[in-house]
Amino acid sequence: AHYVDLKPMVNQLQCNVMIQQTGIEPVLVEADTRMMAWGPLGGQGAEGIVKNPELAAIGERYGKTAAQVALRWLTQCGIVAIPKSSHKERMEQNFNIFDFSLSSNEMQMIAQMNQEDAGFINFQDPNFVKYLIETYG
Repeated sequence: AHYVDLKPMVNQLQCNVMIQQTGIEPVLVEADTRMMAWGPLGGQGAEGIVKNPELAAIGERYGKTAAQVALRWLTQCGIVAIPKSSHKERMEQNFNIFDFSLSSNEMQMIAQMNQEDAGFINFQDPNFVKYLIETYG
């Protein structure tokens, strides 16, 4: 960077099993910067990840939820996940992902879910931007 003394240590991006941000990974590796996933479960109102049957099937093998599998996948990819929840039970579930590991086959199967634009949040959509302004502006 030309105008700062310290380089960014993390780059916070929308990232999850459906939007894996694979294109930016080489740039971050080169810059020795970690990716931090916001919306790691798809975001508010998006249930495509937490109710995904493939993730749920993997989770059954470990006694975990689809959401826990999705968070574990991110963690095993070296991506810091910051899931949002206001429910104590879900917060505990979100932290309870370190007592199992996904196999390489499971990791590859989940990698195949990548859609880059899963349609959850599109900040270039004028209607969505208008919604944000009206709701939170």
